[in-house]
Amino acid sequence: MSDVTDYGDPARAQATVLRLYQTIAILMLLVIGALALYSFRLGPLVGPGVEQSFGIAVSIMFLCGTLLLHLVDRTYRVWPEGRRVHPPVPAVVTDRSIAFALKLFLVVLVGASIAYVIATLVS
Repeated sequence: MSDVTDYGDPARAQATVLRLYQTIAILMLLVIGALALYSFRLGPLVGPGVEQSFGIAVSIMFLCGTLLLHLVDRTYRVWPEGRRVHPPVPAVVTDRSIAFALKLFLVVLVGASIAYVIATLVS
């Protein structure tokens, strides 16, 4: 993207950037909607190639969602008028924070295991 001074007017630069971000956000929402409809149209995930198609659709939806989050981040952090949001200073890594991260990882792992077992029993 060109520098703000290329536009000559900060309001014009802001409007251009905002239009670009809005266009990308609308396109990504449309892509996510189309992929969600495609995923629902696939039906049960037992046919040949259906699981792979569903996985690819879901992964593309996650990529589009990530792009949307990146656009929101760029909109609020780096704007033609300057930075308005400053990220917090990272905390020091301690034994307590490592233990918390491991506990959180174990809770997520156990939750995923339980969901897998329940999904296997249901199907």
